[in-house]
Amino acid sequence: MPDEKKSKNDKKGVSAKTRGKVKLEVYGEEMVEKIVKQSGNSGRVYLPPDWVGCRVKIIRVD
Repeated sequence: MPDEKKSKNDKKGVSAKTRGKVKLEVYGEEMVEKIVKQSGNSGRVYLPPDWVGCRVKIIRVD
């Protein structure tokens, strides 16, 4: 079997769930809070149409 890609966390032996919470400070123009919905084998979040073409950052809060 070919080498499987590993995330940075796997290489360090630390899982994302055991690291705990971190404080992030983000500056921006607008914010919306949404729940991610199931979409096939991944998740989906709908954003306002006027955000199309804009850079966004997604932060998981729980």
